[in-house]
Amino acid sequence: MVKIGDNISVHYTGTLDDGTQFDSSRGGDPLTFAVGSGQLIPGFDRAVIGLRVGQSVKVHIAAKDAYGERRPDLVRVVPIAQAPPGLTVGARVALGNSPAVVTAVTAGTVTVDANSELAGQALNFEIELVRINHS
Repeated sequence: MVKIGDNISVHYTGTLDDGTQFDSSRGGDPLTFAVGSGQLIPGFDRAVIGLRVGQSVKVHIAAKDAYGERRPDLVRVVPIAQAPPGLTVGARVALGNSPAVVTAVTAGTVTVDANSELAGQALNFEIELVRINHS
């Protein structure tokens, strides 16, 4: 049975409330992580505690226990003269040390958003415990 500190491997599929799949390990290698280490979002970490090998769980995770709420302070508008030339909406850039996405470009400014694409959204996961990895 999974407990905090265990190193485990799981297969998972993540969907939004509208059914859109945003990620899955199915068809590839399982995800391996140490439970309770902070490697994953808190709601995912808690969902695996108590599972036995071969067991599956479906869990709905509120935004606060996933990637958090959207933060307006992570959206910046910068003068176009300070931005790299040729930026377009959807381009991935760095905002300080954080990955960000260009969300708007005008004649004078570029808007950059460093929020996670999943911030502010509840997430659904179907998680199957594949193995508990013993040292």
